Amino acid sequence: MSSKSDFTIIAIDGGGTHTRGALFQHEEIKAVSKTGTTRIGAVGVGEACERTLNVIIDLCAQANVEHHEIDALVIGLAGVWLEEEKLRAAHLLKTLGRGFNFEFNDLIVTSDAEIALEGALDGEDGIITIVGTGSIGLGKIDGRLERCGGWGIELDDEGSGAWIGREALTAVVRALDGRGGPTTLVEMVGNLYPTINIDRPRTIVKAYNEGGFKYQMLTPSVMKCAEDGDKIALDIIQRSAKHLVELPQALKKHYKNRVPVILMGGIIDNNTLLAKLLIEEINNDPDLELKEPNGTALNGAYTMAKKLVDEMD
Repeated sequence: MSSKSDFTIIAIDGGGTHTRGALFQHEEIKAVSKTGTTRIGAVGVGEACERTLNVIIDLCAQANVEHHEIDALVIGLAGVWLEEEKLRAAHLLKTLGRGFNFEFNDLIVTSDAEIALEGALDGEDGIITIVGTGSIGLGKIDGRLERCGGWGIELDDEGSGAWIGREALTAVVRALDGRGGPTTLVEMVGNLYPTINIDRPRTIVKAYNEGGFKYQMLTPSVMKCAEDGDKIALDIIQRSAKHLVELPQALKKHYKNRVPVILMGGIIDNNTLLAKLLIEEINNDPDLELKEPNGTALNGAYTMAKKLVDEMD
């Protein structure tokens, strides 16, 4: 059994676009690994667990660590919320691991949003708004968790990267039909994928159905079109900011005083036009106080794993 200063922890942040993992020894990162999305709704629980296991195996190989040396493992997977989903993913990971002679000791599978909350707030009360492939708001009040959004692009995720891409495609087909105004987004989509031919607009549908691109892959180009003055693209980004500020505004009713809000996710980290507009929206609300995160989602997973190690001691 490890002492409190002598332990091996694996922390994994499984997001909607990328999955990142880190192996910690003696409170220091000894290995890092990265793969594609492990969002259950996108790739299924089986593929999500296989990709996660590959990250674990890679981390152990880099650090020259045997599976029995791992004291705690915390994994946050996109799209996992229900307790039965968490247990199913954990059970499948253990089953797959045995096929590689991996036996996991203390293993927790939870939502990627929950590890982000833990990392950002560091145990304090407040709200986080995560803006990446999807979008979600989470509030922590006296240890209680409140959620807003995060329903997935199939139902919601308004303001997210996937939503922006989908809105851009809608604007493109409206422009092609003559139902909407002209936009440089048409040319942008035309250059997106080799098999797309704007003179044959249905090739857009064919390329999407074949998996040639995902909604969120369009987002950086939509941002560029907006920054270059395209009115339709700018309208999409402005509407995105309006939708995203609704998340903390819906959660603030749970707090008695002005509530700290932390923004997280790739779209925020990259200091995009949307990030700037969203910050402006939050600053205009007297009930919300914008703050910097204490740490990342990986930090949150590490903190949760370290608690397991401390409890064992």
